[in-house]
Amino acid sequence: MKKWMMSLCGIIFIIVLSACSSTSSGEKDQTTFEKVKESGKITVGFANEVPYAYTTPDGELTGEAVEVARIILNRLGIEEMEGVLTEFGSLIPGLKANRFDLITAGMYITPERSKEVDFANPEYSIGEAIAVKSGNPLQINSYEDIKENKDVKIAVMTGAIQFDYLSKMGISEDQIVIVPDNPSAVSALKSGRVDVIGMTGPSLQAVLDTANDSSIERVMDFEQPVIDGKNVRGYGATVFRQDDDDFREAFNEELEKMKESGELLEIISEFGFTEQELPGDATAESLSQE
Repeated sequence: MKKWMMSLCGIIFIIVLSACSSTSSGEKDQTTFEKVKESGKITVGFANEVPYAYTTPDGELTGEAVEVARIILNRLGIEEMEGVLTEFGSLIPGLKANRFDLITAGMYITPERSKEVDFANPEYSIGEAIAVKSGNPLQINSYEDIKENKDVKIAVMTGAIQFDYLSKMGISEDQIVIVPDNPSAVSALKSGRVDVIGMTGPSLQAVLDTANDSSIERVMDFEQPVIDGKNVRGYGATVFRQDDDDFREAFNEELEKMKESGELLEIISEFGFTEQELPGDATAESLSQE
């Protein structure tokens, strides 16, 4: 009798354990895309960089990357977007640590970043820009000019692609001042802590418009840098974790529809982008190659 009872208990234990394992496995197999579609909510990482992703004075999350993502996510059945503000350099680590579900920050697609995360296809393409004190007293019109004058210091945002460009141009790290965000770069220029600030064209124009300070100006005849024999032009996109293939592909399908209909240009033009900033036929795959 005891032996029969022990056998019965053993069978019950195995059944319960098997059921629990199946539930656990089922939960584990649910993708990020499935989870956010089920809840209708998503958490996105952004770096408060105008015009890509930022909060308005009344606390609303907006920007080029945000609005493109918001419309696509709505069409995928995800209507509620919660933004998590973090420094630009902390976006990828935060995504990998599951602090948020994707990144909407206008982040450039690069081979280095593509080793850690997956990008959707690009939403825009854009060149570099710099600003200096009014009158450009040091005659800085290119990164080469900064390289040749060892006394010149340039401010760039932490984690931004500009640091890589400057380094590859042979500019000393002693000449590069890292700041937490673009408004801090403007403050460093105004105070004389640096002689130049560098960022993308729309970002620079946005912070200069906000600063509205006649003591600083954009260098309109800036010469685009050539890195490894190629003229530098950045392509920005939404960023996903590497195991979120289904989410990325669904996002790409909706983005392609927006490109073909002309809706993409309508959205990004509200943030200072023009037809010249459209991404063309570039893909995340081609831009991720070494």
